[in-house]
Amino acid sequence: MKVEQCTEREASRVTQFGQSKSGVEQLWRAALAAEQEFGAEFELVAPSMRESAVNLVHYLAVRRHDVRALQDELARLGLSSLGRMEAHVIASLQAVLRILYTLLQEPIPPDVAEELPVTFDTGPALLAQHANAILGMSPQDRRTRIMVTMPGEVADDPDLIRALVEAGMGIMRVNCAHDSPPVWERMVKHLREAERELGKRCLISFDLAGPKLRTGPITPGPVVVNWRPARNALGQVTQPARVRLVAHDNPPDPNVPTIPVEATLLNRAKPGDSFTFVDTRDRKRVLHVVEVRPGECLCEADKHAFVVPGTRLTLRREKSSIGTGEVGALATLEQWIALRVGDPLEVVHGEAPGCGATYDDDGHVIDPAFISCALAEVFSGARIGDPILFDDGKLRGVIRDVAADRLRVEITGAAGGMAKLRSEKGINLPDTDLALPAMTSKDIGDLAFVAKYADAVAMSFVQRPRDIDDLLREIGKLNASHLGIILKIETKTAFSRLPDLLLSAMRHPPIAVMIARGDLGVEVGFERLSEVQEEILWLCEAAHVPVIWATQVLESLAKGGLPSRAEVSDAAMGSRAECVMLNKGPYILETLEFLSDVLERIEEHHRKKSALLRKLQVAIRNPPKLDA
Repeated sequence: MKVEQCTEREASRVTQFGQSKSGVEQLWRAALAAEQEFGAEFELVAPSMRESAVNLVHYLAVRRHDVRALQDELARLGLSSLGRMEAHVIASLQAVLRILYTLLQEPIPPDVAEELPVTFDTGPALLAQHANAILGMSPQDRRTRIMVTMPGEVADDPDLIRALVEAGMGIMRVNCAHDSPPVWERMVKHLREAERELGKRCLISFDLAGPKLRTGPITPGPVVVNWRPARNALGQVTQPARVRLVAHDNPPDPNVPTIPVEATLLNRAKPGDSFTFVDTRDRKRVLHVVEVRPGECLCEADKHAFVVPGTRLTLRREKSSIGTGEVGALATLEQWIALRVGDPLEVVHGEAPGCGATYDDDGHVIDPAFISCALAEVFSGARIGDPILFDDGKLRGVIRDVAADRLRVEITGAAGGMAKLRSEKGINLPDTDLALPAMTSKDIGDLAFVAKYADAVAMSFVQRPRDIDDLLREIGKLNASHLGIILKIETKTAFSRLPDLLLSAMRHPPIAVMIARGDLGVEVGFERLSEVQEEILWLCEAAHVPVIWATQVLESLAKGGLPSRAEVSDAAMGSRAECVMLNKGPYILETLEFLSDVLERIEEHHRKKSALLRKLQVAIRNPPKLDA
């Protein structure tokens, strides 16, 4: 058709077709040319991952361009806007090109007409195949698997493991940062028994702890226990304080003040008795015995009191004294360092107990607060001006000075205006290039156990391809080629190098990626987390690599029994991944059942980025009830 013979409107359409064709051709050529750039990487990937590696490179080439204007043009023409091309990049580009050539009445070039291995059918099929290989087959009622983190207590609670498997847990996650091999072995034993009883398969994944940057100890506080009853606005006691007196060999209760006392004294106590004593403020106080168990007494008190080791207790029955004893050894109170915006903080190498700042009579700092960090790489890698964050970002600072064994930090942000920095809290250095291997000596030791019992191993704080090299070398030593590898993306560096990490891991399939949104959110900034997790989902779909949606999914429900509205929406977003991970909590079974229901419902409406146009009851006049 000649342009001069067309109407003005038709001529405009032909021009649009031509411009769109040129734009799509540019992307198509760039994608094919990128294969030469990554030729060395292709030679190393496993044969089963070759097509997926090529598709990933095609996607990277396309995403080096701003395609938004072209997408608008294609959408106006009623064509695919390329917005769902991840799993089949060349097939998507060639499909649009073939239509544009046809509309322009031009012959379709042979290389555009050629069908490459990754098609609209084979791309999603490869992703599904790779997901099945490392995450197991998806349940019949939903596509997304559910991974559940095991608390240490389940080592002695086979009924809970059985209930989790029955409710739909597809992968049992064990965190090597907690507990020990004997505890892990009991967990595995209970799981295998549950599988046999229920006739269900549940995989096992172990997370290596990795080199977690944490704050060191803090100077111990006083050795004291105190309690306080609840009072109303008039000062009247509404609920007495509860206190446990226990024999020396009984474990403390973290929720109730616990005082060790000689067993001979406790054995004489009965409900209705009382223990009298004088506390550290020389005030007479009474503990009323309300319940007696072997080796302990549960008491109530209606006044605030403080006791220390050696405090003398007198057991009284009615008006008579029937025995005395002393308070035994107590744990020190947990301490913290209070920090505000503008405060200086020194981070020192080693494990010296940290402490707060000291001040002169005028309130000026004599010695700044300091905290230790055991990893030497922090001090060799940090640079002046680098940001530093503590405790999941509750404290933010900037490094103002660097020495061989210390960093001088200025606090620039504190949650609530004043934040308490405790020991064993995470440290993040998002802009610092730390020469820190992802595998520690502990990880290498744990890997021997993992290789024997696990289906997959998750690598924490992976940042560079050489980290994966280290893991593969250790796996080779253990002849553990059966182990799948999960890359935990939890640092800014790991995210920026994700394509290289994927190509490196493709040497040892099956592989998966976990979006570890806790540390990742701190590292990239919470305002960017939604954007970053989207990009990870796109890149992994292009690589046909399954994704695990992790960190604080339905956390309020798991820990407190009731989800927040935002958490439910977040859980539904997890349906775009191949697996959703739940953390431990007292309501974990209820959380698993709740999540399963949410995923089943949302998967009728979405698959990855595509909306599924299921018949909607709300579109019908006088629809049935919502739960129908």
